Amino acid sequence: MLKFTPILLALIYGYAMFRFSSWRTSRELDERSTELADPQLKTLIDKMAVALDLPRIKVHIYEIEPINGLAAPDGRIFITRGFYRRYLDGDVTREELASVIAHELGHVALGHSRRRMIDFSGQNALRTALAMVLSRFIPGIGVWIANMLTTLLAARLSRSDEYEADEYAAALLTKSGIGTAPQKSLFEKLEAITGARSGTAPAWLMSHPKTSERIEAIEKLEAKWQVV
Repeated sequence: MLKFTPILLALIYGYAMFRFSSWRTSRELDERSTELADPQLKTLIDKMAVALDLPRIKVHIYEIEPINGLAAPDGRIFITRGFYRRYLDGDVTREELASVIAHELGHVALGHSRRRMIDFSGQNALRTALAMVLSRFIPGIGVWIANMLTTLLAARLSRSDEYEADEYAAALLTKSGIGTAPQKSLFEKLEAITGARSGTAPAWLMSHPKTSERIEAIEKLEAKWQVV
């Protein structure tokens, strides 16, 4: 029975982390967001709603500066204040910002948002269990190995989700009459406006695929659609 104790403790820990993370995320978003009210963007958002046969798509502004979009586990879509400010400053077009919203809608539609919360808790549980087991056999570096393995697993899962959300967004933008050009041009801008340098680390260590690979995947989709 004792040999299963680390696994049992890790499972209990993972469930507790899932419940706590869900509660904390929901409260944070409730307290620090307001509904987006931008007539120019609303025109494009309404086009996507029609394409999805929805009466309305609500988008919120999350009052933080990092440039990002977010799909909450409860299905709400958020654009950060920092990202929206870039749009107001003219660094990002309304079509490009609409492509971010389409991407986050993909995360919701494909179940990524809720699964990511569960995955996060599961990864913490796995990390704890591995650390307990490995530390018995490799004292001192067992925790480091456990952290590395779970980080690599999380990055791989995240990249897979990003490709799927990109594909969903490309289809939605095409059906909405917006097209994929803004989606691809935003990818090229993101590294510069966020200060990121995707070439500084191997692709398999990053939570998002390389820009060139994301654009290539979309262009392959477009070629496939033209044949059909």
